[in-house]
Parts: sequence; C-alpha cells; structure tokens
Amino acid sequence: MTIRVAVIGAAGRMGSHAVEAIEAAEGLELVATVGREDSLDTVLEAGAEVAVELTVPKSTEDNVRFLVEHGLKAVVGTTGWDAEKLARLEELLTAHPESAVLIAPNFSIGAVLAMHFAELAAPYFDSAEVVEIHHTRKLDAPSGTAVHTAQKIAAARTAAGLGAVPDNTESDPLGGRGAVVDGIHVHSVRQAGMNAHEEIHFGSMGEALTIRTDSWSTSAFMPGIVTAVKEIPHRTGLAVGLENYLSLRTA
Repeated sequence: MTIRVAVIGAAGRMGSHAVEAIEAAEGLELVATVGREDSLDTVLEAGAEVAVELTVPKSTEDNVRFLVEHGLKAVVGTTGWDAEKLARLEELLTAHPESAVLIAPNFSIGAVLAMHFAELAAPYFDSAEVVEIHHTRKLDAPSGTAVHTAQKIAAARTAAGLGAVPDNTESDPLGGRGAVVDGIHVHSVRQAGMNAHEEIHFGSMGEALTIRTDSWSTSAFMPGIVTAVKEIPHRTGLAVGLENYLSLRTA
C-alpha cells in the first residue's frame, strides 16, 4: 500500500529535507508541498492521507486543526505545543476519532533514545539537569526536546517516590539556574556553529552520568519522519513523542 503524503512548510530547512526523504522512501508518495503563501486546501485537492507539519509555533495549531477536521493524519515536528494547546487538540480528536496526530519534539533516533535512557536512569540519581544547545536561528527556548526530556525525568522520579532535586540556591537575580520544568532545571545555549544537541546530567554522591546526543545535520531527523509517516496510518488519537511509535523496551 502506498501512503499519499503532503509536506506543510516544504520550503524550510526541515521541510525541504523531508520532501527529499519522502520522495526517496519506499511505500510513500509525495502528492503536495505547501509553502507559506499556499492554501492548505492544496493538501485536500491532492488527496493526501498523511501530512507532515513543519512550520512555526504560531501557525502549527491552526494547521493541525485543519488537518484533523478534514480527516487527515498529521506528523508534527513544530514546537510550541504547551499543555493548553495539547488539551484542545485532544478534545478535537475526540470529535474526530478516525484521525491521528503525532507531535514529536525531536525526530532524531539518537535524541529519542537519549530521552528514553534518561527516563530509565532518573530514579537512580539524586540530581538531574538538562542542557540544550542549538544554532542561533532557533526561535524558541528551551527547546521542545529539552522540555520533553525534563518532563520524562520528573515523571520517572515521581513514580519512584523521589522528592525534589537538591538545590540550596537562595539568590539568582540573573536567572543563572535556567528554566524549571516540573522541578528539573533546563539550560539553553544558542551558539553559532552548532545544530541540535542535548546533554542530560545525573549525579549522586561519588558518581555522575552524562547522556549526550548530537544532531549535526537536518538529515538526522529524516529516518524518524519516514518511520512516523509509515506508522501513523495504523494509529488513532494523540501521541507526544516519537518513542510512542518505536518498539522501546522499558526494562
């Protein structure tokens, strides 16, 4: 069976690579590419079954709503999906049970595995912090990947009955301790010459564990996008994180 695919945001860095990856993938047919000035009706007119949404945070919710309301399944790589937006999307999907949406903070297999390893490690260490490093063109901070990582670490610590990470900071007028996501500190670096990188730091008395993932090229995200596009026709509802479409063992 051939899956008919559209790419929304096809002119961007991620989008242009996604177009090439979908055209090269067995079992996928690229039927539409949508740019900033194009109507989303192009996706419907082309008969797409799955749309890959790779635009910008201010546009992504409206785009995904359009896709769901018209019965398409959506693979979303755009960040900016906070709890409020996800709740609205879940409500929308309840009214359109035939549809499915995957929101992936990161399509890099290495990054997904790093988050998975962090979730496994979290109950065994007292301290945990996340550092994300990206190119200077990135619009949001912290990255969706870092937020997702921190949330997973926090949930694993809570499930294990652990309390707050130790931190005796009394004064931080300049924000040196970074953002706090569910009790986990997250630090963002925007540096020329970098692409997409994450370090996950764990520590206990006498030992430390650092998990690092590096994506040096946008091409690193393409196997994850192709995997998601091939899997989503078999899914319904909302999933957040590519790991939900992979066979990862929890123990």
